[in-house]
Amino acid sequence: MVFGFPLRDLLIAGSWGIGTALLVRFALQVLVVQIRRVSERTATDLDDLAVELLDKTRFLFILLVGLWAAARSLDLPDQWDSTMTGILTAVLLLQAGLWGMGVVNYGVRHYKRESLEDDPGFATAIGAIGFIVRLLLWSVLLLTGLATFGIEISALIASLGIGGLAVALALQNVLSDLFASLSIVFDKPFVIGDFVVIGDFSGTIESVGLKTTRIRSLSGEQLVFSNSDLLSSRIRNYKRMEERRVVFQLGVEYGLPSEKLRRIPDLVRIAVDAQENARFDRCHFKGFGDFSLNYETVYFMSVPDYAAYMDTQQAINLSVYEAFEGDEIPFAFPTQTIHLERAPEAS
Repeated sequence: MVFGFPLRDLLIAGSWGIGTALLVRFALQVLVVQIRRVSERTATDLDDLAVELLDKTRFLFILLVGLWAAARSLDLPDQWDSTMTGILTAVLLLQAGLWGMGVVNYGVRHYKRESLEDDPGFATAIGAIGFIVRLLLWSVLLLTGLATFGIEISALIASLGIGGLAVALALQNVLSDLFASLSIVFDKPFVIGDFVVIGDFSGTIESVGLKTTRIRSLSGEQLVFSNSDLLSSRIRNYKRMEERRVVFQLGVEYGLPSEKLRRIPDLVRIAVDAQENARFDRCHFKGFGDFSLNYETVYFMSVPDYAAYMDTQQAINLSVYEAFEGDEIPFAFPTQTIHLERAPEAS
């Protein structure tokens, strides 16, 4: 007798346990090999998910399955049987958590990859949503495990609610940034790749995390904003600009004939209309300056890109310069005229 059981029964139980563990292990290996062969011939990545989940099956789980099979062949006391069942349940829940984590990670990678091209705004949400799903998964598994061991969880949930309130007060800044990240995701004031101006700072959105948003500035450094502070600021999103309104001034010298002054708006309009992405709005003789006759021109760019705007403005400036040069219309530059008056001679 060993531990109150005949040696023959223990050997049979051990054989059952070892055989079951080896069989489960062998079956998992065969499944992995077969699924990998199939994945080489298919375009879907669901088979890759299956391989990843099988690889997450821990040896401890296989070992406890063998022990459970061995225990089934013995006439165990009720206390031993309940203990074995509890341990097996705990390990099973742990293994379920690992499988669930694999599914969540797969979903995060898949949807982030898909939505990054079609909907970059949703891609920024994947990290936050994945974190919340993982937290809920492990919370449910923990409560299920406690209930399995006979622990009253209703009082625990109530105490966790009070403790959660205290933690929420202590971590209100972190939680504020977390919910702000979700607001950014679903409201979409900007997405990855947008060029934004926030106060005195400007740059391109690189990433939106659970707590911070990172922006690459024009000068090259990375700007880090907390999500809550970012949403409380006024954000100018130039990527969402449908048209860019451009206003520029030019001045010509005093003393030009009125006929030439009347031709200037037409010359500017011709220069603007010649550009592919520009839509002329107006050009007016705005006023009399200290040393120039001032004209104001307004046109619209049909594309929001800043480099395209600068190329167009350069082409307009060159065209206007050539037109003024041909019509002998001189541009004004700062000048000052001094009138000297001789004082009358004393008699």
